[in-house]
Amino acid sequence: MSVLLETTVGDIVIDLLTDHAPKLCENFLKLCKVKYYNFSPIHSVQKNFSFQTGDPLGPLSKESDGGCSIWGLLSGDPAKRTFTAPFHPKLKHLERGTVSMATVPLASDPDTRVAASQFIITLGEETDYLDGKAAIFGKVVEGFDALEKINEAMVDDKQYPFVDIRIKHTVILDDPYPDPPGLREPSSSPPPSDAQLRTVRIADEQELHENDHLDEEELEKRRREREARAQALTLELMGDLPFAEVKPPENVLFVCKLNPVTQDEDLELIFGRFGKILSCEVIRDQKTGDSLQYAFIEYEDKASCELAYSKMQDVLIDDRRIHVDFSQSVSKLSDVWRQDTNNKRRARARGGWGGVQELEKRRQYREEDERSSGKDYNMVYSKEEMKGRHDDRGSNGRRSEGRHDQRHDDRHDRRDGDRSHKRTSDRDKGRHYRDRSRSPRRGNRDDDGHRSRDGYRHDRRDRDDYRRRDR
Repeated sequence: MSVLLETTVGDIVIDLLTDHAPKLCENFLKLCKVKYYNFSPIHSVQKNFSFQTGDPLGPLSKESDGGCSIWGLLSGDPAKRTFTAPFHPKLKHLERGTVSMATVPLASDPDTRVAASQFIITLGEETDYLDGKAAIFGKVVEGFDALEKINEAMVDDKQYPFVDIRIKHTVILDDPYPDPPGLREPSSSPPPSDAQLRTVRIADEQELHENDHLDEEELEKRRREREARAQALTLELMGDLPFAEVKPPENVLFVCKLNPVTQDEDLELIFGRFGKILSCEVIRDQKTGDSLQYAFIEYEDKASCELAYSKMQDVLIDDRRIHVDFSQSVSKLSDVWRQDTNNKRRARARGGWGGVQELEKRRQYREEDERSSGKDYNMVYSKEEMKGRHDDRGSNGRRSEGRHDQRHDDRHDRRDGDRSHKRTSDRDKGRHYRDRSRSPRRGNRDDDGHRSRDGYRHDRRDRDDYRRRDR
């Protein structure tokens, strides 16, 4: 959530801390929405410390009431002009550009501080004096050059600038809070009141009267130009535009009210008679592929584009009368600019981590002189942290080592016994297999391993005896 403050010395963008100070942020956002801060003077400028603003009249006006909260402004109830300011314990005034709501102690309870509309922006570092006195709700993210101009401004003895510095306009970039009952946003910035004009000093006198000699038409034109610049700056801050001053291309036509059956080739054929076409594209739905009935036609030069614009208005194409205009889209320019910026960033990058070239992986190693090697190396604990660990291991460690060695010897002996038993059983098993596979002896064999003739006769005689017995 962000708010843009347009001041007479430059623009200031404030990011709001809605998670830590929701009520303060809501009050500030709604006051900006109703243009309450317009023409508010910047005062109490303390060099390298802070400045204050938010009162529409400022301290120089006797009619000033010091400002009012959004709830008191809408209801008109004086009791709601201020509200109790919450202080978040984690938010401190430690950096330049810290934005906090000015507070005062409650008359009935000095320990309770209340706020209204005025806020403070720090101009230096270590401004912790404001802790507990101003309630932080945001921080400046852009516009530090404007802060520097305010810091260098010439002031009187009451710390009021001699040259008027005022908030001209406020733009809300994002508002997550619902509007309270009765809030109506004005259609344009209201002019300064008579009471505000009476507080004007030197500088803005010329700016206040620069439009006195202009007619209503010229004033309306300037107002639209000013709003267009503000909207372009808003789109730049949101990332939709590469820069606020970007202009659409002059050689691209926008064609709408097309028939859904009209194709790219049809348009290129019809519009091609006015000049060379670089690209012709009918925009289609990404999921269904159906035509969205409008297209962009890019010509090689500006003259061809202007000729096609003058000739093709309300022409009948596929039973539809089309509308032709110059394209206001800068998406292609934005893509080219973004790609070029990313390429330059990658070219300058050294190393990278997580897909982003500028990032490096955070190193968790110890200092070089504390590193060790071998089994004692650790990435987490340093030598000082490990001293106690070595002492605690002491006698308990020795006893545990003895038990560990004994268990290791038992396992070793048991393992050797298993191995010897296995070898014995394998040897017996092999002998058994060999006995079973050995064939019975059949007579004597000679030295060459052949059966002798006497043995052969002896075996034959035995077989004949067996046969006679069987009979």
